[in-house]
Parts: sequence; C-alpha cells; structure tokens
Amino acid sequence: MKVLGIDTSNMPLGIALVDGDVVKGEFITNVKKDHSSRAMPAIELLLRRCDVAPKDLDLIVVAKGPGSYTGVRIGVTIAKTLAWSLGIPIAGVSSLEVLAANGRYFPGVIVPLFDARRGQIYTGLYRYEGGALRCLEEDRIVAADEWARRLSEREEDVLFIGADAPLYRDLFRSHLGERVHVAPSSLALPRPSELVMLGKQKERENAHVFVPNYLRLAEAEAKWLAKQKGEQNDGDQCSISANDHS
Repeated sequence: MKVLGIDTSNMPLGIALVDGDVVKGEFITNVKKDHSSRAMPAIELLLRRCDVAPKDLDLIVVAKGPGSYTGVRIGVTIAKTLAWSLGIPIAGVSSLEVLAANGRYFPGVIVPLFDARRGQIYTGLYRYEGGALRCLEEDRIVAADEWARRLSEREEDVLFIGADAPLYRDLFRSHLGERVHVAPSSLALPRPSELVMLGKQKERENAHVFVPNYLRLAEAEAKWLAKQKGEQNDGDQCSISANDHS
C-alpha cells in the first residue's frame, strides 16, 4: 500500500511517501515561507523522484491540527482534493501526536507543544507503552503556567518536544525542577514518515466529510462571531425596551 503524508500545520513543511512499511522518501523544510505555493511542488517532486504516479496512491494521511489556522487549512485542502480526485480515502492524525512520536525511547511522559501566543500553548500528554504511542490527555490549548502546574502533580519525568519548547523551559523548570527534559533540535520537528505510520492505524474517512481540528477559531473569525453576538444582544435589549414602553 502506497501512502502519501502531508503536514503543513505549522512552520515546518513535511511530505512523505511510504510503501508498505518502507519509507521511500521524505521531504522536510523549516523555513518561514508560504506553504500554499510550496506544498504541491514538493509533493510532485517527491513522487517523481520515487517513480510513483498519483494514481498509484492508496491513501492520503494529513496532519489535521492543531497549529497555524492557515497552515492546517492548506494541508487539509490539498489532502482532500487529492483524495477526492483519486477516489481514495483520507486519514487524519493530530499534529501533536506526530511530534510526540519523536519521543519513542523516552521512559516518562511526552509533552509535544506548539506556541499559541499570549502565554498559551497547544499541547497534549502522551506515552509509549509496548512500542505504541498512547494519548493520556487529549490535545488542548491551555495557559503554559497552568499546564506546568498540572504536570508537576504527576511526579515523573517529562519530555517536552517541539521547536517552541525552549521558550517555556524556565517556566516548566520552575514547577517541575530536574524532571524537565527538552528534546534536542534534531527531534524538534514533526516527521512526515511518522505521520504516515500513525495514519495507517487511524480510521479511513471520506474526503467530503473530513474536518480538521483547529482547537480554536482563527482570530478574525472569533472577532466576527463576537461582533455578531454583540449585535444580537443589542437587538434583544432594544426589543425588551420597546416592550417595556408598550
């Protein structure tokens, strides 16, 4: 079974092609450039170098978030379009789960994270058990200091993984002390080949019904909804006032 993996959910761009249990090719960059103009050329290049035509693919696996709203949307849109046009299923994997997979040989718990700004992080809690990655606490967006307090209650070593993990090293150490371990930069980027391996175990979905997991609305959308709610409340107040006068 030939599987294409796509991850544009954060700054790294990752594409992988796996045939059975063999990683045929993998493409990763970590530069601040637009995924919308780079993802498809990367896919085409990888398939061509591996002598695989799109029609040979059996499954598309995509990192479904959380992460950058625009980044998640780009990857999911490409994955859904390819799956629909080729008539093949799609599988989604948490972007945090993909990152957590880099902690395969750590004996404690694994905390993948992405910076969500304003002191918040996208994160979750994972552990390898019997060679399989298990989710202990579901992905969430949470204040970093609150998450550090919760982790301190577990009284076990914690591996923090991600390019943004060093930003919170001091905060985590203030709560967990010597139990804090930060993965080296060589393990800080999500591997698209791991994405595929995880995705092969996930439920297949139809491209038409597949949805990403943003965890929170884009800032513009959140402001729009707040404005609509405010206008609705103002309208309700006007109605109450009109009824009081009648």
